[in-house]
Amino acid sequence: MSSFGQTASLPHALGVRSKTGSGAWVTTREAFWIALEALRTHKLRSFLTLLGVVIATATLIVVMSVINGMNLYIADHIANLGANVFIVSKYQWAQGYEAWLKARRRNQPIRVEEFEFLKENLSGYKNIGAAASMWSDDNSTRYQGHVLYNAEISGDTPSMIDIGNQKVESGRYITDSDYQHESMVCFIGHDIVDEFFPSVEPIGKEILVNGLPFRVVGVAEKIGSTFGQSEDNFVQIPLTTYRKYFAPRLSLDVNVQAYDAQQMLALEDEARALLRARRHVPYREADNFGINASQTIMDLWDRLMGSIFALTIGIVAVFMVVGGIVIMNIMLASVTERTHEIGIRKSLGARRRDIMMQFVIESVVMACAGGGIGVLLALIVSEIVDHFWTSTVPLSAVLVGLTLSSAVGLFFGIYPANQAAKLDPIEALHTEN
Repeated sequence: MSSFGQTASLPHALGVRSKTGSGAWVTTREAFWIALEALRTHKLRSFLTLLGVVIATATLIVVMSVINGMNLYIADHIANLGANVFIVSKYQWAQGYEAWLKARRRNQPIRVEEFEFLKENLSGYKNIGAAASMWSDDNSTRYQGHVLYNAEISGDTPSMIDIGNQKVESGRYITDSDYQHESMVCFIGHDIVDEFFPSVEPIGKEILVNGLPFRVVGVAEKIGSTFGQSEDNFVQIPLTTYRKYFAPRLSLDVNVQAYDAQQMLALEDEARALLRARRHVPYREADNFGINASQTIMDLWDRLMGSIFALTIGIVAVFMVVGGIVIMNIMLASVTERTHEIGIRKSLGARRRDIMMQFVIESVVMACAGGGIGVLLALIVSEIVDHFWTSTVPLSAVLVGLTLSSAVGLFFGIYPANQAAKLDPIEALHTEN
């Protein structure tokens, strides 16, 4: 008898039923220990046998972890426009290139007059605000000989602090009085503070924004970076001041906040109807503006990640099939090695299903061992990826990996188990041990 069956006691190995347990339980238990002994005894063969399942399981879990981590990252840093907020702007986000070309010829900027129109006529909103910004390498912020380039300079209405995710750390935000009087005041991010005021209080200091003096009235809480791009390098001024000095014909993003998610759809429809009516857009023509929400970004991201995940599934399937075929070949070799043992078991009363169950269980245990190693490998790789990028292992990924590896062992173990169960006991006994 080969090493596959040497660990079991003779009565159990020969299929004799236990007095303290059912035959199925004894068969399952003995098959489990026989499979583990086979893995322990033939370490190199076991490693090569399980390599395909290990790689497939680890790849699947790592990809699912990276996608899950990216989903959380996108939701927190990019698609997080604020609670129940949608934005009316010149373009619809996340559209194809051809659609964008058509929109570029058709769409018109959102003007201040249209913002005031929506503010007066849109009903039931919680907050409404507007912002316009400019990104340019020529943007400069100066203070006493220190210069900071590439800052985002934006004009905002006072209500924007209640709509977005920015919070006031010190001082105050832009007020209605600042807005109405076109005041030369600004609200700054932490990059500006770190560069100009590392050890002094910035409130009340005067900085030059593109050559114009602005008094600092407030500092925002630190946000951090997104894809390596700082979110704290900004200067916000009253929208009226921005319009007067920087962009007389500015293009706005109008932010509308609903009280809850259910109200958002109704508000979006109402805003669309109001703006189409004001712009006299014919019934059959598409909008010449865009209405965007966090879900717009997430839908685009989900489509992109769906394509990546589909490609991953194809790769995983190839590895799983290869691993399953290797397991099947090893189990067929095991059947050949243990033909004499099978003949003895059958001559002592072991039924066909007992033989089949033992070999199926051994195949599943081998595949599960590969799946378990793959899970451990995936956890290590995901931790490394999370250190440099982002990766969060969901419990569902681990369960899917283990379930898939078990299914592979079950599927590819049926044929060898059936071959073993079909052996004639007389012919099997004549086989050399």
